Amino acid sequence: KTEAKKPLRFRTTWGVFLSDSLPRPEVVKLLDSALVVRDQQNNKFPVVSFDFTYEKKEPYLNDTTGRPGTYTEYVGDSFKSDRLSSLWSGRLKETVEKGEVLYFDNIIIKYTGDKYYKVPEVRIVVR
Repeated sequence: KTEAKKPLRFRTTWGVFLSDSLPRPEVVKLLDSALVVRDQQNNKFPVVSFDFTYEKKEPYLNDTTGRPGTYTEYVGDSFKSDRLSSLWSGRLKETVEKGEVLYFDNIIIKYTGDKYYKVPEVRIVVR
């Protein structure tokens, strides 16, 4: 008999949160937290690397119309760990605002042996 192999399923959380919209004070508390990846049996796997993108909203005054507007700026970095660097978390604690979005993607974990997997991303909307 050959046992049917179930496909691997992973879930990624930041602190205890899956992708979600969170109040700013909660996001600020989370900035030093690690990404945590678990499989369907709740086993934890170490995060090796991830890409981080910060969607920042910047107000500006339109030269042509004289009306205020907002433009979206994307800044980011790649990390070879399970959390943001202290430089990034410190800066975000000062600047993160309502309506902005934090993306953690291309998350790579070390599975058993020498296997590496890309796991689901986390998207946090600041409210």
